Amino acid sequence: MQYEAVIGLEVHCQVKTQSKMFCGCANRFGAEPNTLTCPVCLGYPGSLPVANAEAVRKIVAAGLMCGCTISKFSKFDRKNYFYPDMPKNYQITQFDLPFCLGGQIPVGGKGFSGQPLPEKKIGITRIHMEEDVAKLTHLGKASAVDYNRAGVPLMEIVSEPDMRTPDEAYAYLTALKQVLEYAGISECDMEKGQMRCDVNVSVRPLGRAEFGTKIEIKNLNSFRSVHRSLCHEIPRQIEAVEAGEKLRQETRRWDDALGVTIVMRVKEHAHDYRYFPEPDLMPVTHTDEQIEKIRATLPEVPFVRRDRFVTEYGITPYDAHVLTLEKPLADYYEAAARGSANPKQVANWIITELLRVLGERGLTIRECPVTPAHMAELAGLVGGGTITGSVAKSTVFPAMLESGRAPSEIVKEKGLEQVNDDSAIEGFVTQAIAANPKAVEEYRAGKAASIQFLVGQVMKLSRGKANPQAALPLLKKQLDAG
Repeated sequence: MQYEAVIGLEVHCQVKTQSKMFCGCANRFGAEPNTLTCPVCLGYPGSLPVANAEAVRKIVAAGLMCGCTISKFSKFDRKNYFYPDMPKNYQITQFDLPFCLGGQIPVGGKGFSGQPLPEKKIGITRIHMEEDVAKLTHLGKASAVDYNRAGVPLMEIVSEPDMRTPDEAYAYLTALKQVLEYAGISECDMEKGQMRCDVNVSVRPLGRAEFGTKIEIKNLNSFRSVHRSLCHEIPRQIEAVEAGEKLRQETRRWDDALGVTIVMRVKEHAHDYRYFPEPDLMPVTHTDEQIEKIRATLPEVPFVRRDRFVTEYGITPYDAHVLTLEKPLADYYEAAARGSANPKQVANWIITELLRVLGERGLTIRECPVTPAHMAELAGLVGGGTITGSVAKSTVFPAMLESGRAPSEIVKEKGLEQVNDDSAIEGFVTQAIAANPKAVEEYRAGKAASIQFLVGQVMKLSRGKANPQAALPLLKKQLDAG
């Protein structure tokens, strides 16, 4: 019997704000433990929370970027449980009236494994706001608690169970992270705990509508861990079902070193948390005017921008994918492409040369010494025949990186204009033929590829300035004349 997996993801993202969700303590990573705290985030009796308006604005922005419906009336609720990371013994969250409902994230292209991934839209059930918990550090038989993170604004983004493979889950996480970073909602740094993910997965016979028993996986510290855990857990569940085992709803922990999931506990149900409306916070309302005002501040959604780059600038879907991975890079390309007669050549230069050099030097696109206007100008000089591609790569582009100067200034100063005059090129052709009798003999013996070697020699003699398209017919003319 064939089986398929049913996968849903619960993604927690810290919201990028100056202060915490319900108090004035700084929302900052890396401070000394327990130095960014106050009576509110430590849960002292009598302390009262006040909702962070900027955090609320950003969760609405996240919903709009994901195509969600924004609730006109929302409220906060208490989720009651006892654990050392929760100082109040309850968490302020949202239960039945979240800020955002519905929405979707398109995925496609290639998956984590490199295999083609069909275009598909992954539904979003809801996005709600809550406060983060403290950070626990386990030290042998003891545990240390850092309450700096307690009270940091946290979005929970719950997907529909629309994913069927580990690759789809990986692609969804990647696309979601890109959307949140584009709008400046979260930095999504998993190493800093700013983005965390729990997986819900079950298996069922192919073609059956009913879901199997849902199992949750925790302790996933990277997108790669999510992919690996699913590659292990899906076959494990299928093997258990085929052996006649009755799966139970439970929470399992991913052990990255061992590459297996391990039972943590039997899964709780919602009623275990005894949700009730938060009595210390008023409900939150949004008018159409307020929602549209937030929408007007948002950037173009990355997957929409990617498609527009293909149609507007005539670049390939792959190039558009690379150029829209990060908003600053997409902004850089668009600024250059708008000032260029050949946006495709601009894309080639950025992807093959600029990103390579920036990577080697450990620089971001924001730190790039070459302006978008100068990049467009360089592509224009090559495309218009003012300089050759080899001169641009070997001389002009490196000089631009070092000085930040315009390529036209460098070309003029160094006398690098391409030689297009046939009489001048003929001189280099004659020298190349005289200096390379073996290649000449091979060409005349029928080895046509030898002429490309001779073209290279012409370029070398001209210090890369000869037009190779002009050199080729002149070479053939002299060689065939014998």
